[in-house]
Amino acid sequence: MSRKNKINFRKLEINDLMLAMGSGWLLILSFPKFGTGLLAWVSLVPLFYALRGEKTLTQGLMLGLVTGMTAQVGIMYWITHVVVNYGYLPYPVGIAAMLLLSAYLSLYIGLFSAAVVYFRKKEVPLWIGAPLLWTCLEYAKSHLLTGFPWENLGYSQYLHLPLIQIADITGVYGVTFFIVLINAMIYEVLFVPGTKKIILAKILVMVGLLLMIYGYGIFRVQEIGRQMTTAPKVAVRIAQGNIDQSVKWNPQYQLETIEIHTALSMPGKLSEPGSPPRPPLSKGGNHPFHLTVWPETAFPAFFQDINDLHRIVVGSVKQSGSWFLFGSPTYDRHDRNITLFNSAFLLSPEGTIMGRYDKVHLVPYGEYVPLRRFFPFINKLVEGIGDFGTGPGYHPLTFGPYRVGVLICYEGIFPSAARTYKQEGADFLVNLTNDAWFGQTSAPYQHLSMTIFRAVENRLDVVRAANTGISAFIDATGKISNKSALFEKVFLDGNVHINKEHTFYAAQGDVFIYICFLTLMILLTAVNLRRKSHD
Repeated sequence: MSRKNKINFRKLEINDLMLAMGSGWLLILSFPKFGTGLLAWVSLVPLFYALRGEKTLTQGLMLGLVTGMTAQVGIMYWITHVVVNYGYLPYPVGIAAMLLLSAYLSLYIGLFSAAVVYFRKKEVPLWIGAPLLWTCLEYAKSHLLTGFPWENLGYSQYLHLPLIQIADITGVYGVTFFIVLINAMIYEVLFVPGTKKIILAKILVMVGLLLMIYGYGIFRVQEIGRQMTTAPKVAVRIAQGNIDQSVKWNPQYQLETIEIHTALSMPGKLSEPGSPPRPPLSKGGNHPFHLTVWPETAFPAFFQDINDLHRIVVGSVKQSGSWFLFGSPTYDRHDRNITLFNSAFLLSPEGTIMGRYDKVHLVPYGEYVPLRRFFPFINKLVEGIGDFGTGPGYHPLTFGPYRVGVLICYEGIFPSAARTYKQEGADFLVNLTNDAWFGQTSAPYQHLSMTIFRAVENRLDVVRAANTGISAFIDATGKISNKSALFEKVFLDGNVHINKEHTFYAAQGDVFIYICFLTLMILLTAVNLRRKSHD
């Protein structure tokens, strides 16, 4: 190879790296709070272009890792904020923790890119192989090692209601599939040589798919909207106390924390300017069906202990005449062993405890430390809290004639949790969370974007109560009807619709994903058999 060719080759390598980084930046800008979901539909085109030509599997893997690291550092940068400010670890350690998690998540995009190169060598069209590969790898990421489905590609569309309604059939993975499919078809139309008829056919197929998805979305939004006009409603108030994380567990601030939440919960308190008036209490039996919701661990002590703090809350419940649902740590004692839980209590208007839910899906290194013996330095991440135990399952709490499914913190990002509640007969979902850890980063906005899909997948309204925001009312189409700002002390009033709509996804689960895996296996088998027949 001549010196000139070597220089050109070197420039080509730099160009490919820049293209891979470009896809990473487009992925960052597809998610909140800085971006728009529309960019997701072209975000992978630069990566596909970088993978063109005679790339090896190793080169494909490396380019995918570049895209992945760029994207994940931009999406997950808030991990450093959490580790440094609340894990009390040095800033370099916080950066290292974020980079380590980003590197792990990047492996999936690296494997995807290597597989794209492999399929191209086997003459498998990009528009067939790419969406299958990405969707299956995304599913794997969402389940391996307890699962981490944070900002899967489909979540980027949370504000585009017509585009996400197919989630009631496919789950969020169907939205992901079609995003990658459109990316692949755009690349082939722009950069793969072909006759005018072939290019026109690809454009027509692409437009037809988008119109089909969009048309289904409009139909479902209108249909669910008509159902909501006649559906029973429950009046709900969300109390967002905006308690600073640095004083949340300080005993000197416990009484003040409770007084803030009880003041926001009183029925005589008028709505803030611009907020809808508090809905009238709907009668059922002998009790008014009005629900007041406080965030995760809004009661900063053990509510199960009968003391002055407990009595203040019970007195407020009786005064308000409302049902109350709020978070509190709890403990179970067995002989000398004590197990802590991150829990939610449901109280009747008489102040009687009518149910308790213990969180099932815990946050690794936040609520428990896996492999603590091997990584003792990570104990600081849960200092002062201790390891929590796992609850018995996703069982709805009975609220008058209704049943409410409780999702604590990031349980709201797992489709299986909400789907189990739907199967158990939940009439609506409540997500209690404390996002104070995240500060003013993108994380609170990202967290909200994923919760929206639980409403669409199961056609259940979602009430989201967050300590420092973002609190919100989400209807069964995924529309946010009312929400708070970050770091404000506020309450929100709204109605929850009791929607009895059944969905394919709620009943059958991830059938779409299983079809993708099966199709991918058949495809791999076919290309390998074809290779053997040519040998």
